[in-house]
Amino acid sequence: MGTLTVNQNKLQKRLRRLAGEAVADFNMIEDGDKVMVCLSGGKDSYTLLDVLLHLQKVAPITFEIVAVNMDQKQPGFPEHVLPAYLKALGVDYHIVEKDTYSVVKELIPEGKTTCSLCSRLRRGTLYTFADEIGATKMALGHHRDDIVETFFLNMFFNGSLKAMPPKLRADDGRNVVIRPLAYCNEKDIQAYSDLKQFPIIPCNLCGSQENLQRQVVKEMLLDWERKTPGRTESIFRSLQNVQPSQLADRSLFDFTSLKIDESAASRFVNVVNL
Repeated sequence: MGTLTVNQNKLQKRLRRLAGEAVADFNMIEDGDKVMVCLSGGKDSYTLLDVLLHLQKVAPITFEIVAVNMDQKQPGFPEHVLPAYLKALGVDYHIVEKDTYSVVKELIPEGKTTCSLCSRLRRGTLYTFADEIGATKMALGHHRDDIVETFFLNMFFNGSLKAMPPKLRADDGRNVVIRPLAYCNEKDIQAYSDLKQFPIIPCNLCGSQENLQRQVVKEMLLDWERKTPGRTESIFRSLQNVQPSQLADRSLFDFTSLKIDESAASRFVNVVNL
């Protein structure tokens, strides 16, 4: 790629700055870490690897990067693309072969969405592999829009207020997941992917499904953003500004013990007759 234009340079700097801020704010990467970057072959994970390689060069700490792709044995998957790309970059990598495609097709009836089971199987395999290679952090390519979409999906369909945290420890304590693109928006990532001409590998399993609830929520947010620019950013900021006393979760706030404060100053003011 040749010299960047002014706007392209701004785009690259913005993504690197926002990723750096997220890494710093949540202490995602520490000195001596071995960061396993999970590559799917999509725009998000390519951008993630790109910004982390830059961060590795300029950060005041030393950390290792190893790229990992999970070959789920989907028909027509171009097995040569990622190895060729990573070799050209000089990045250490592993290809983990696990036929989860057949499992998903066998267990999920035709016409039903496969994402939940597919992601569960993929996550379990990657967690185990991260442990095997001694990775201290697992980096995923989820961005700000993914986090906000997940927030609404959980609220609409699971009755819970939760999203994708920028940093997460697995239930068994063996893995720490980080999302360095948590402050980056999808529009910028798409533009950067187009600029860098990443060799995108489409997902023939989930990407071909119609009427996914996530897609419905995505369209809802895009419509809101068109009508009121900045709304998605505002929603994301709200996830960083939680006030439990203003919600209704009794496990987060002690509503039962709430009483008036007898020592508080009275609002009543004596009126003096003039």
